[in-house]
Amino acid sequence: MASVSPGSLSVSPATAREWEPVRSWAAGEGWNPGLSDASAFFAQDPRGFFLGRVDGEPVSAISVVTYDDAYAFLGFYLVRPDLRGLGHGLATWRAALAHAGGRSVGLDGVPAQQDNYRRSGFTTAYRTARYVGEVPAPDSPPAGVVAAASVDPAALAAYDSACHHADRPRFLSAWLTTPGHRALVRVVDGRPTGYGVVRPAQDEARVGPLFADTPADAAALLDALAAEAREFGSARIAVDMPESNPAAARLAGERGLEPTFETARMYTGPVRPVPRERVFGVTTLELG
Repeated sequence: MASVSPGSLSVSPATAREWEPVRSWAAGEGWNPGLSDASAFFAQDPRGFFLGRVDGEPVSAISVVTYDDAYAFLGFYLVRPDLRGLGHGLATWRAALAHAGGRSVGLDGVPAQQDNYRRSGFTTAYRTARYVGEVPAPDSPPAGVVAAASVDPAALAAYDSACHHADRPRFLSAWLTTPGHRALVRVVDGRPTGYGVVRPAQDEARVGPLFADTPADAAALLDALAAEAREFGSARIAVDMPESNPAAARLAGERGLEPTFETARMYTGPVRPVPRERVFGVTTLELG
């Protein structure tokens, strides 16, 4: 794919290597990107990452990652601050969104962009707040929490699929094993009742996903994930919690986490339903 737009902008898919500067752009926006996210992101859809270039120089970015024939997710919508207001963002958006085809597309939009997204056909489903802080160490290790590597991969993939709008085995396999990522599962009576991942990021360690059957399962996992983050040198964590699950905000408050900024989950069309009471933290704001 390539397109020409105002200012002689060309838009085309980016390789993982070409995408590397985008992490610093995201960090500059305060999005706190994970340090090693790109390999898992590209594992899901290596053709879903786009750069806009002027005279060969990257000036804009966006990702439109496809999961299956029905669902895609949009993220990393960025234009270099010194080149905003020239039409590069909208041109990049239009060129890249064609990659989704007829799929319903989701995104997590910051407040300043939500009206623009509505004009592009997105409808708000719920809000998400990022909670940040230091989780106190529990008196004893949470019961039933084990490393994901010790759990049947098929059972874990099935659990993830039940909590996400599409099956994503390629992404999940990479996400669980990316260097630096710590993945934990809560097991009760021999079956998973929740799982979560924590990873080093630009600032606070990022938790996501945090999926769990009950608030007690989520609390045990959050405590254990915070302990993992302390092991790799991050006393503070950040987790993006959907307001569609009120128990998530209660858990954040119980652990002393404070809301910092919010986004809105928006979709262009119908998506496969998930049990919202099990989603205590979304996987990433970049890939849903």
